[in-house]
Amino acid sequence: MKKSLLLLFCAICSSAIAQKFEGLALTPPMGWNTWNTFSSNINEALIMQTADIMVKNGMRDAGYVYIVLDDTWSAMERDAHGNLVAHPEKFPSGMKALGDYLHERGFKFGIYNCAGKKTCGGFPGGWGHEFQDALKYAEWGVDYLKYDWCNSGDANPKDAYTRMRDGLYAAKRPIVFSICEWGGSKPWEWAAEVGHLWRTTGDITDCFDCKQRWEQGWKVIVDLQFSQVQPADGQNNGIGKYAGPGHWNDPDMLEVGRDGLTYAESRGHFALWCILAAPLMAGNDVRHMSPEITALITDKDAIAIDQDKLGKEGWRFRAEPGQEMWVRELSGGDWAVALLNTGKSTADLSIDFSHGWWFLGGNCAVRDVWDKKDAGTTEKKFTKRLDSHDAALLRLTPIKK
Repeated sequence: MKKSLLLLFCAICSSAIAQKFEGLALTPPMGWNTWNTFSSNINEALIMQTADIMVKNGMRDAGYVYIVLDDTWSAMERDAHGNLVAHPEKFPSGMKALGDYLHERGFKFGIYNCAGKKTCGGFPGGWGHEFQDALKYAEWGVDYLKYDWCNSGDANPKDAYTRMRDGLYAAKRPIVFSICEWGGSKPWEWAAEVGHLWRTTGDITDCFDCKQRWEQGWKVIVDLQFSQVQPADGQNNGIGKYAGPGHWNDPDMLEVGRDGLTYAESRGHFALWCILAAPLMAGNDVRHMSPEITALITDKDAIAIDQDKLGKEGWRFRAEPGQEMWVRELSGGDWAVALLNTGKSTADLSIDFSHGWWFLGGNCAVRDVWDKKDAGTTEKKFTKRLDSHDAALLRLTPIKK
């Protein structure tokens, strides 16, 4: 009898921690990550300066609240007790002090580690230390964990990430869990119960459609995410059905404003991420943003599309030579539309809403998000001159009879 009660108690305890924190990431997380621009060249002065500037330039108030330290923030070895420790030269004040600094300024503190024995940069990974590390993250006031997949051998991704999830839940501090497994094990099929977002592809870089060894342009990333699973009904990107409040497909961080993209390419990139209900994790050097990039990345109307509470991911509705049309259903009966110039030169692109747009359910008012002006209704053709790789972003609202 006592043995049965003990087994029951253990089962209850196990069940209690076998879950992720609910109520987090009900819209795609927004913030800034160190990796795209700074790689391993990070320190506490840079993070503090970045946070202060994000207050001044309006990014924090626009919703970019997670400031995430990527790889190389830690010392090369754990301490004598097996704990992770901050790199003594880069972060001499320690992680708790940095987290306090960010919290005092209205930000949330994000940090990186890896499910393998070492991170991608060769620093201590979380393998075998999941519960210990989760307690340390809670002690430091961490709000967001990006968890990578390097040096993991033949480990099962679902098992490894579930172990970290259980550690976070046992530590009792609500933390958004970002699964960075690159899509190899089709995490969209299993990760909704484990994390709050999961990478769908390899790493992004600041170009339109280049393909490098480890990194790819943002349009390549979009096409890969679209093709992961063929849609059954033609109305959604293949894996869009797996995304929604609290569980998001993640096509990687933003390259908006980085040197490898033209302004048009940055705008096209941002428009597509909003259509895809993607997390908006800026990766540029916010200390040196042009006014037009600042205005783009803080555009309230574009962000409202990305953060729409319905949480439906958009899809490619039509692809034609030189242009693509992407659509996304929004709350309240509205729709978002992106018209992307995939060609190599400036062109006048059009949308004829009378051809196949039955899902709109009737005549809609058309709002040009970038130009901040009304652009007629869906009863007439919409035309806009777009530079190469730029995108028009529209919001359609049903006209009540």
